Amino acid sequence: MLLATVLLAFTAAAQAQSSDAQVRAAIEAAERGQFDAAQYASLSRDPLYGWIEYAALRRDIDTLPAAQAQSFLARYQGQPVAEAFREIWLPAASRRQDWAAFRAAWSPSIKDSTLRCAELNARQATGAADAQWVKDAQAVWRTGKVLPGECETVFSALVAKGGLPPALRWERLDLAAAEWQPAVMRAAARGLPADEAALANDYAAFMEAVHERALTWPKTPRSRMVASQGLARLAKSTPIAAEMQLQKYSDALGFSEAERARVLYQAALWTVASYEPDSARRLNAVPESAYDERLHEWRAREALSRGDWPAALAAIRKMGPKQRDESRWTYFEARLSELTGNKSAAPALYRKAARKPEFHGFLAADRLGEPYALCPWEPNDAPAKAVVARDPTIVRAMALYRIDRSGWAQREWDSALSRFDDTQRRAAVAVAQDNGWFDRAVFALGNYGGKSRPDELRLYQLRFPLHHDAAIRRESAKHGLDPAWVAAEIRAESVFNPKARSAANAMGLMQIVPATGAATARRIGLPYGGAADLYDSETNIALGTAYMRQMEDKYGQTYVAIAAYNAGPTPTARWQAQRPGFDPDVWIETISYKETREYVARVLAFSVIYDWRLNGDALTLSDRMRGIDSGKRKRFVCPLADPPKA
Repeated sequence: MLLATVLLAFTAAAQAQSSDAQVRAAIEAAERGQFDAAQYASLSRDPLYGWIEYAALRRDIDTLPAAQAQSFLARYQGQPVAEAFREIWLPAASRRQDWAAFRAAWSPSIKDSTLRCAELNARQATGAADAQWVKDAQAVWRTGKVLPGECETVFSALVAKGGLPPALRWERLDLAAAEWQPAVMRAAARGLPADEAALANDYAAFMEAVHERALTWPKTPRSRMVASQGLARLAKSTPIAAEMQLQKYSDALGFSEAERARVLYQAALWTVASYEPDSARRLNAVPESAYDERLHEWRAREALSRGDWPAALAAIRKMGPKQRDESRWTYFEARLSELTGNKSAAPALYRKAARKPEFHGFLAADRLGEPYALCPWEPNDAPAKAVVARDPTIVRAMALYRIDRSGWAQREWDSALSRFDDTQRRAAVAVAQDNGWFDRAVFALGNYGGKSRPDELRLYQLRFPLHHDAAIRRESAKHGLDPAWVAAEIRAESVFNPKARSAANAMGLMQIVPATGAATARRIGLPYGGAADLYDSETNIALGTAYMRQMEDKYGQTYVAIAAYNAGPTPTARWQAQRPGFDPDVWIETISYKETREYVARVLAFSVIYDWRLNGDALTLSDRMRGIDSGKRKRFVCPLADPPKA
């Protein structure tokens, strides 16, 4: 019986691979203009046939007959492939000014500004520019952002209909000033009465370069808003210049505290982000009423960077309750209480932080000498998974992902999840993992559709997959690395996607740039055929672990090596020089790059969880940070009395 089951599974997998190969070949042929429906007749009932047709139609979109386009939309109505096609067909119909075809294909759900303006042009050209058209055009106008060229025709028609009165022009100018968009301000000013246009253009000129004509502007809320926005924009690039000029403009126009604070906020933020000498002074100059979470955390971080423990503790205690209750700041409130002599206050705070299975929660548990908190949740989603796996949209999504059409797969995935309940959504994540699509657990669990579901963060089997386990263990052993750290790096870098590629051209599982891959391959004597080899998982893991070993040897501390892996050697050297001798937790928190700061904490926390997944217990995070791999190990306990029910 078991042998029969295995044979059936093997046969099914082989058939899927054969089908995938055929579909891939058909799509590639369609993209070359060589698709012959008769040649691929066996695929006519394939779930992905619509995408094959899409590939063929897309190639000839500018000469496609409107009737053929409308037929495709009708046949695949309600499917993601129809919406994908609509997005390329509408611009094509607009380019050829086939407004009837455009309107026939239009969908009110479209939000893209270019297409919305094209739709307004279509209605204008076909005699449908009625009162509703005016309202719709005015809705497009109401933004401070740059709009596409297609909208200019709309606005010209709107002007002709008397639909852009001065009040509406000023409304857009105000929105543009708030967005620091002087060009949009100038565009909004066109058509104002001459005296108003002169003032509006002077407002735009001030946004581009602060000038003293503003001292004689009318003392109105708008003048004050534009002047403070212009000075705030200056403060982002030249804080000292904005600071020196603030008083005279404030006096001349009568700035409120909020308007002064707008400038001081930007001066402080862009100074402290580099820990410049004036950071503390500029932070103290910002009124408390203007502090938000971003500035609160930078005030604490700036004091930490100077080793001013009382100031850092005071900064944390000025945070709002929600921010102060984050494990990060609860932990540092405990640490700083100890460092300022109030050791009795620390244990309760550490205990509170330690309830969260996060970087600072694990550190807090180490401070207390207590086990790590971890409460895995394994709901019984198996029945739902069997149903979801057969859902036509999920079937298409998985097949598209397997043939490396991830963008198309994403469309199908989003469509499916838009109608799934929570159980079905979790089941879909499990189906995706069965197909090698591991990052769905990152993007579809915990917070989806704007709704927080904290219990789903405890789905550790889904959220922390283990793939290429043999290669990870082998290469880790070869280079003397903890395999939990290697798995954590892969999880943080690519979520186990071997075809991942970043904007910086980092490639594969461990996101290695080709130059680093080539240099590392030469150093360890690994055959290397070029950048394409980085998409081979075995090669990528071999090179990535060798590079990790190189970073560990160079910096001597795991937490610094992780920072260097993410940010590179130059900023890492700067951070080492700026804060020599700092404890690892404080050094990590004061990394000036947000991405790297969070990356280091994330990889270290992931290492603990992967250690648990691999071994059932874990090396203490405090030892792991310092590269001590033979220290004490921790067990895990669940502090929750009533875990959620499936």
